[in-house]
Amino acid sequence: MPYKKKLIEVALPLEAINEASAREKSIRHGHPSTLHLWWARRPLAAARAVIFSSLVDDPSARPEQFPTEEDQSIERRRLFDLIEELVLWENSNNEDLLNRAKAEIMKSTDGNPPALLDPFAGGGSIPLEAQRLGLEAHASDLNPIAVMINKAMIEIPPKFAGHHPVNPASRPSINNGWTGAQGLAEDVRYYGEWMKKAAFERVGHLYPKVKDDYGREHTVVAWIWARTVKCPNPACGCEMPLVKSFDLSKKNGDEISVLPKIEDGKVVFQVKPGKCSSHGTVERSGARCVNCNTPVGLDYIRSEGKAKRISDQLMAIVAEGPSGRVYLSPDEKQIAIARIPKPANYPSGGLTGKSRVNVGLYGFDETSDLFTNRQLSTLTAFSELVVDAQTQVEIDGGSREYAQAIGVYLAFAVNKLADNNSSIVSWNINRDGLRNTFSRQAIPMTWDYAEANPFSSSAGCFDNSIDWIKRCIEQFVSTSEGFARQADAQSDNGLRNVAVSTDPPYYDNIAYADLSDFFYVWMRQSLHGLYPELFRTMLVPKAEELVATPYRFAGNSEEARRFFEEGMLKSFER
Repeated sequence: MPYKKKLIEVALPLEAINEASAREKSIRHGHPSTLHLWWARRPLAAARAVIFSSLVDDPSARPEQFPTEEDQSIERRRLFDLIEELVLWENSNNEDLLNRAKAEIMKSTDGNPPALLDPFAGGGSIPLEAQRLGLEAHASDLNPIAVMINKAMIEIPPKFAGHHPVNPASRPSINNGWTGAQGLAEDVRYYGEWMKKAAFERVGHLYPKVKDDYGREHTVVAWIWARTVKCPNPACGCEMPLVKSFDLSKKNGDEISVLPKIEDGKVVFQVKPGKCSSHGTVERSGARCVNCNTPVGLDYIRSEGKAKRISDQLMAIVAEGPSGRVYLSPDEKQIAIARIPKPANYPSGGLTGKSRVNVGLYGFDETSDLFTNRQLSTLTAFSELVVDAQTQVEIDGGSREYAQAIGVYLAFAVNKLADNNSSIVSWNINRDGLRNTFSRQAIPMTWDYAEANPFSSSAGCFDNSIDWIKRCIEQFVSTSEGFARQADAQSDNGLRNVAVSTDPPYYDNIAYADLSDFFYVWMRQSLHGLYPELFRTMLVPKAEELVATPYRFAGNSEEARRFFEEGMLKSFER
């Protein structure tokens, strides 16, 4: 069949595509980016427009229908109008609009559209949008986390399209006509709640309520801790807090801060209204002792960290109040209950590359070093309960395959919990909430950190994790088949006569495998039994990953560059 020029080769309504892509950053509920964190997720609007315009003929390729330039311009404008509607987030599942787009694709492919492959699928935007446009979507990636994200988005929802929920609470509405992945989403919500209750039975005692000065009980949102090291001044020797800021809230007219005081040579903290009159104790150049004012270099703090002598001290407690946050001073009971040993069976693995470059300077060498003992206990409990929840699904009448599908999304919820429940999480004093671990494409070192309460109803809780995931599932396409597999892009995957659309990695811009280990250890604990081949390694595969990372070549940048460029050449030849 003679080649026909495609719309993408001539022109696109770029302004509309760019505007829709930029707007996606502010869309949260139901957006696939909220299913599971990925460090370079492509805008759905751009992926949708590129796939559509890559398959649809430009009017100039049909001179028999559009003989003049004016005719072609009019038809091109019609296609542009369709794209401008298509890229809007609100139209993501507009059935009439999608059918019109699919009709254009069928027209340009003689009724036989190709399957589409993304060999560097990553966060899955391209395969998801191919599926939305009616194509059979194939996603492959070397990274197991990326593979699982794609399975959750394009492979699982179509398998259970129209499937009614199996949980006991939904039995009265079993014949209500569950469409798309709604039934699956409802079961994820139910068994997420089941899992939370089971986890509370195991570790709920580690998260007690707190009383204010009037004896009223409040549910804790977060405990604010300061890391500490022993002051090197022999005349002082106190446990000096390393604090970026003593402010807790900067809400206009309702500012709250922590006042550090010295009692018997020890630092104690008191929460008080108003702004803090002093700066924090640590900055880029070093720290100072709040007791004796001795300047302390970062070299000393790093050496103490590598010797495992960095400790922590509770500065404040943030709780849920009847009309907002309640800030309370440290409580001895709250301190004592957090001082527990590590659990016996927590997962861990060595940090490498960009995961280690910051925190490794201070002795954080393993993924488990990024969590408090309480957090390790809680996350271990949740990750183990993923398997128990699948058993419960089968007891309630679900098939084994369906139970396993539920387990995938519950494992995602555990990973979302980990992102909001590490000792890298900090307190945002401008919005009275948590900053998650991965606020950027690396693991930063944090000095004062916020330990969230997963059993609260505020940021960082398990309920929120499940709710984000449920909303995503409800939005996923369930009409076309999708397939996700682990594969090296340089190897033959067996597919032939397919369209290829991809956004490959950029040299050493993002070290996906290094960063993914943070999530992989928890997901492996939950899903190793379901996907033994995918989780056969203790950490994410790195040697074959196509990034130009010098540390994998003994610091040789030229070797890293050659590895990347030769690998990319082989991939595109393939």
